[in-house]
Amino acid sequence: MEHQLMLSNVKKATGGSTHQPASASPRLRVPPSPSHPVFPFAAIIGQDDLKQSLLLNAVNPAIGGVLIRGEKGTAKSTAVRALAALLPEIDVVEGCPHACLPDQPESYCEGCRQLGSRLRAARRRVRVVNLPLNATEDRVVGGIDFSLAIQKGQRALQPGLLADAHRGILYVDEVNLLDDHIVDIVLDAAASGENIIEREGISFCHPSRFILVGTMNPEEGELRPQLLDRFGLCVETAGAESPDDRVTLMQRREEFDNDPAAFMRAIAEKNQAIARRIETGRENLPGVRMPRHLRSFIGELCTENNVAGHRADLVMEQAALAVAALASANEVTVDHIRQVAPMVLVHRRREAQPPPPPPPPPPEDSQDNEDNEPPQEDPPPEEEQPPEQQEGQEKEQPQSSQPDQSPGENQSEPDQATPQPQSAEDRIFEIGATFKVKPLSVPKDRLFRRGSGRRSRTRVSQKQGRYVKSCMNRQHGDIALDATLRAAAPYQKSRSNGNGNGLCVKLTDTDIREKIREKRIGNYLFFAVDASGSMGARGRMAASKGAVMSLLLDAYQKRDRVSMISFRRNEAIVNLPPTTSVDLAGKLLGELPVGGRTPLSAGLAKTFEQVRNMLLKDPSARPIVILITDGKSNVALGEGKPVDEAMRLATAMGRDERIQHIVVDTEEAGLVTFGLAQRLAAALQARYFKIDDLKAQSLVNIVKGQQL
Repeated sequence: MEHQLMLSNVKKATGGSTHQPASASPRLRVPPSPSHPVFPFAAIIGQDDLKQSLLLNAVNPAIGGVLIRGEKGTAKSTAVRALAALLPEIDVVEGCPHACLPDQPESYCEGCRQLGSRLRAARRRVRVVNLPLNATEDRVVGGIDFSLAIQKGQRALQPGLLADAHRGILYVDEVNLLDDHIVDIVLDAAASGENIIEREGISFCHPSRFILVGTMNPEEGELRPQLLDRFGLCVETAGAESPDDRVTLMQRREEFDNDPAAFMRAIAEKNQAIARRIETGRENLPGVRMPRHLRSFIGELCTENNVAGHRADLVMEQAALAVAALASANEVTVDHIRQVAPMVLVHRRREAQPPPPPPPPPPEDSQDNEDNEPPQEDPPPEEEQPPEQQEGQEKEQPQSSQPDQSPGENQSEPDQATPQPQSAEDRIFEIGATFKVKPLSVPKDRLFRRGSGRRSRTRVSQKQGRYVKSCMNRQHGDIALDATLRAAAPYQKSRSNGNGNGLCVKLTDTDIREKIREKRIGNYLFFAVDASGSMGARGRMAASKGAVMSLLLDAYQKRDRVSMISFRRNEAIVNLPPTTSVDLAGKLLGELPVGGRTPLSAGLAKTFEQVRNMLLKDPSARPIVILITDGKSNVALGEGKPVDEAMRLATAMGRDERIQHIVVDTEEAGLVTFGLAQRLAAALQARYFKIDDLKAQSLVNIVKGQQL
């Protein structure tokens, strides 16, 4: 039968979009009014760099926008909305969703050309268009208007946010959390000044020139370098340090909340003075001259800071012109360039040279002597004792051996090993230097999941994420109208005699298709840390803690849940059950003691138990087990050899394809290495890394998003 329900699902199928048809008047941003007050720009306390960067972009949009980095509650979004209230109104074609200029017929969109003599001019305020983090691709770019397509059989464009933002401000709060595919779309529009739509049978291009303003909290993760470079300026914000400023801030906010109209009247003169400065700066800008020798100065500044490409040079020139225009100067000076140079270079500055290699070693002779002498003078560390080189060796060790003896000692009777007093064994090492880790993810599969995060790409059962394809299964109510129309198109002639319920396109149940979407979600990270005595040798535990802390920071940025397990002496302990509190995990890591023997088998068994319990609660989860160890073992759960037992357990764990394993080898490089961690990784079917291999090797790897 005919599918009458289809019309009611149009809004749902387009992700809840409320766009108006191309023929209707666009939705206008509500201007500031007593019922929708905006905190005035002139009343913002401090934040001079932030306010200056916004004023420069208002005078000269060619600068390319600004990225505002800072902690929470520092008036980032308040300043952006306050700036829009200061900008002069713009001339537009009445009802045009693309804000066409009435006096430039050559730039009219298709809709404005069709109006002909009916075209009328209007004035409106500059819009601040918010780009939500969960925006879908069709909401940002625009696409076919399915209401008109189904009801009237017309093919019309439904404008997106990039059309709304033309000649205005595109504001992205927490821009570093935006989905990558949405970022790419915004980048293309910002770079080219136009939005090209090639989808659902529509080929359309419209201008999209806007001031791109993004805010971010660096604690939440950094931006990709290619997006970072797109922002012309970058400023840092922080809370006011002066007690007087903080008191004034509270007073002003209280006055504004109690009586916005009275507060606006009191600050109106200062606010209008800033608005006049912007208007005067715009008028002055075309007449400002840039001396040739100062262009050379700009080039030298950028070269000294080793910026990539030439965007920094161009942005610095445009920003200096804006400073001069605001100051009503006819010519740019060195002082104007110095004012804007920090804002242009802070997010583009790189090392003077590519990432340097480790310091060159001393000459061969002296290096050999230095390397050979200390190991003979220092007490031999537990893991370096010669009799313990082979894991299958059955030679028994003396009873007086160190608590953590060998990687392959035949410890069939662990009860005979009496640990030393705790004060002699346990040590607490500081957390070593952290670093940026390479991207960790798990392979995509066909399962549908729910959740949020930024690590692994998966299909989702929510109406969020990127629409990648359609299917006939109807489970989530996310109708793919483009695929539905294509499925129904061949049968329209045979259905023409039936009752269409007022629809131009006649649909049946068999025509309906649903969207398959993809997005990134977080993972469960299980850290299994070897805390035995051998890890304390030569500061290895400090480096290992640094690696774990780096991974924890990465987990925080990717919105993962984490759990921590440590194993030493004769047992493994769950230090932290699965939680989102990375801060707590970091605190426990710093307090983690080191000492005793190495029960690797117990660590593996406890880790698998925790992962299994989590999978029972959430079968669609994607756990990642990160094992930090040198692979040595001298305590068995049964009567067998400790290392052999650990390898058997690892082999059994590796058969579970739901679990991804990563082994981080803490064994130091040297003339003699055991390679047990590498064998363990092979048994687990895990990815294997030394600590240094886990680091993001260069800027190139980060830009490419190279997967491990």
